[in-house]
Amino acid sequence: MRIKNSGILLLAAVLLFSCDKKRVFDEYKSVGSAWHKDSIVTFDLPVLDSTKMYNLFVNLRANNNYPFNNLFLIVSLETPNGYTKVDTLEYQMANPDGSLMGNGFTDIKESKLFYKDAKFRGHYKVHIKQAVRESGKIPGVQELDGITDVGFRIEDKD
Repeated sequence: MRIKNSGILLLAAVLLFSCDKKRVFDEYKSVGSAWHKDSIVTFDLPVLDSTKMYNLFVNLRANNNYPFNNLFLIVSLETPNGYTKVDTLEYQMANPDGSLMGNGFTDIKESKLFYKDAKFRGHYKVHIKQAVRESGKIPGVQELDGITDVGFRIEDKD
């Protein structure tokens, strides 16, 4: 009976992972019930094939407590030689009727947000922080409600 259960578990794992052939790296980190403006989410990327191009994505899990239509992120890509490329990104998070965009059947929606294409040579790190501001206000939102998890994904471009 134990061998049969192990076989079923192995088959389920193979089916789950074989459905996502482009995935090279995919990791999430929790930010709690609100994402503080000084909280930086960091991902240590694996060493990848330097001859290939990759698609990079920021993944987010958000719930109905997210109060804004859009989201601003500061994403830093740190290279092995210490050079850091910083991008400020804006993404639409809600439909015109105010409903949250993304995939999911519950009030938690998962969004896969395109960041850029890249080649890698060596060990890289990615740092992500939120930079949301209320309209007409200079200071950033201290605690961004509704974002529960921040992820980073790398896919084969082929």
